[in-house]
Amino acid sequence: MSVLAESLAGSRPRTPAGRAVAALNHAVIHIVLGLIGLIWLVPTIGLLVTSFRPRSDIQATGWWDIFELHFTLDNYRQVLEAQGMLQAFMNTVFIAVPSTLLPLGIGALAAYAFSWIRFPFRDTLFLIVTAFLLVPVQVAFIPLLTMSRDLLPDLQLTRGFGAIWLAHTAFGLPLAIFLLRNFFITLPKDLIEAARMDGASNFSIFRRIVIPLSVPALASFAIFQFLWVWNDLLVALVFLGPGTDVRVMPTALFNLLGAYGGAWHLLTAGAFLTMIVPLGVFLALQRAFVRGILAGSVKS
Repeated sequence: MSVLAESLAGSRPRTPAGRAVAALNHAVIHIVLGLIGLIWLVPTIGLLVTSFRPRSDIQATGWWDIFELHFTLDNYRQVLEAQGMLQAFMNTVFIAVPSTLLPLGIGALAAYAFSWIRFPFRDTLFLIVTAFLLVPVQVAFIPLLTMSRDLLPDLQLTRGFGAIWLAHTAFGLPLAIFLLRNFFITLPKDLIEAARMDGASNFSIFRRIVIPLSVPALASFAIFQFLWVWNDLLVALVFLGPGTDVRVMPTALFNLLGAYGGAWHLLTAGAFLTMIVPLGVFLALQRAFVRGILAGSVKS
C-alpha cells in the first residue's frame, strides 16, 4: 500500500507551480476541444437561425448579423402545412421504428446463436453473413425485387410499407449480427455456463442475462439503423414511389428543393425538421453508443 501511495503521490504535482501548470494544460486542451466543437456546430447554428428568419431578412443580411435578427415561425408553418412535411414526417416515423426494431430483435437472436449455441457450420454461416456487409444496397435491388415478384407474387412484397420494412430488415441484419455477435462473445462465459447448470434454457439466458448486459451494443446498432433508415432516399423511392401520401422526409426535402430552389427560408426549415429527430436520438443515446462501440476493443 505504501508503494502504491508513493507512486500516486509522485505522479501528481507537489508544488503550487506544478499544480498551476497542470491546470493550465487541462484548460488549454479544453479550450482547443471547445473551439473545434464550435467550428463543427457553426453550420448547424446557421441552419437553425436561418430557418427562423423571414425571407426578406435572409436576402438582405447574413444569419450572423445579430443586429438584424427577426424571428418568425411562419417558415415552419408553411413547410408543415403547405408542403406536406407533416405527412412525410409521420411516414418516416412509421417506417423507421419497425425498420429498426425488426433487425434489432432478429439480429440479437441470431447473434446469440452464433455466440453461445453450437451447431454444424456455425462459423461458416457467420462468415457468409459477414460477407453480405460487402454487398452494396444498389446491387441487391434487382435480385430482391425479382425474387419477391416471382416467388411470392400474392404477398406484393415489392410495394408498400410492409415491403420497405422487410427490405430495411434484410439490409440491416448483416451489420446487426456482426456487431452484436462480437459483443456477445465478450460476456463472461462462466455466467452463461452457471445459468445452464441451473437449468435455464437458451431463451431464458438470452432474455435475462444477455440482453440486460448488452444494452450499449443494442443501442449502438439501433442508432446506426435508425439514422440510416431516417435519411434513406433510394430504398423509399424504390418500394414506395414518389407519391404524396407515401412520401418520406428525404423525398419531401428533395421535392422542396426542386420547387423552391431560391426559398432559403423554407429549405432551411425543412432541412432542420429532417435532422432534428436523428440529432435528438443520437444525443439521447450517445453514452450507450460510445460504450457499445468501444466494448470488446480492449481485452482484460
